[in-house]
Amino acid sequence: MGPDPAVALVRSAVRRVLDGLPPGAMVLAACSGGADSLALAGALAFEAPRSGPDGRPAGAVTVDHGLQEGSDARAARVVRTLADLGLDPAGSVAVTVGERGGPENAAREARYGALDDAAVRLRAAAVLLGHTRDDQAETVLLGLARGSGARSLAGMPPSFVRRSAKEGAEVRYARPLLDLDRATTRRACEAMGLEPWDDPHNDDRTYARVRVRHEALPALEKALGPGIAEALARTGRMLRDDADALDDLAAGAYAEASTAPGELDVERLAALPRAVRTRVLRMAAIKAGSPPGTLAAVHVEEVDRLVTAWRGQRHVDLPGSVRAFRRYGRLLFGPA
Repeated sequence: MGPDPAVALVRSAVRRVLDGLPPGAMVLAACSGGADSLALAGALAFEAPRSGPDGRPAGAVTVDHGLQEGSDARAARVVRTLADLGLDPAGSVAVTVGERGGPENAAREARYGALDDAAVRLRAAAVLLGHTRDDQAETVLLGLARGSGARSLAGMPPSFVRRSAKEGAEVRYARPLLDLDRATTRRACEAMGLEPWDDPHNDDRTYARVRVRHEALPALEKALGPGIAEALARTGRMLRDDADALDDLAAGAYAEASTAPGELDVERLAALPRAVRTRVLRMAAIKAGSPPGTLAAVHVEEVDRLVTAWRGQRHVDLPGSVRAFRRYGRLLFGPA
């Protein structure tokens, strides 16, 4: 008799990612102890020894954000569960969450920093994340509510690369479960005999994502019928293809318009389609030191006015103490 259908789906999703990695290389699962990441860890523990002719080592990391009383004890319980699954190494990392960009962004940055460090230290080929189709739908809807562009509406990519702040090494991340819903991961945990931990923050309505999960999406389902989460995730996939193509065009246009580090030719910029030009301007601002997470569309639009609606404006101040200004047919980015 084969595995439970939910378990089979999660294992198959993990297997597809492992098949695309170098043979024999270490893979880590990021596991909070919740149903999504716990099902992911269980599937990785099963699939890793069967990956390739000789299998591959697989470990797991849980991050203790220290935001709740008893978080260290919870992290220790998660580590024991991961070790019982056969994941080795299995450990927890305590982090200090700052305030930059709000509580959610600060926690995310602290978490990824810890995962980056673990991946570099263990020479992992990839870190697997447990985001599901429901998470993707929430991300797309949040982007829509903010009035964001195609890149934000594209949601979370199936895989991406970060550069470790400490080591400068590239760390690859993958999200095997983006095509599966949250209910599937919970059923998989039940079938594998795993007891997930339900984070109280997931019911805290002060967080926008929680309100989307418990209020906005159910209201849309009630008004428009079932399948909203799947439709939003599908929209994200299609927009990602468009955004990727435009980003490629923008990279080429940036190279052509650059006259020196931090300088762009205004005439070349003005000749570009707006969708490409605004991407070039955003790219230039980020290269000058403006943080991507706080550089908003309104900032880029003001910089675009220096190109398309020049009336002698002095400059545009951008997040990260970066300033954009126009001089002698050049658009310059530098410290404020």
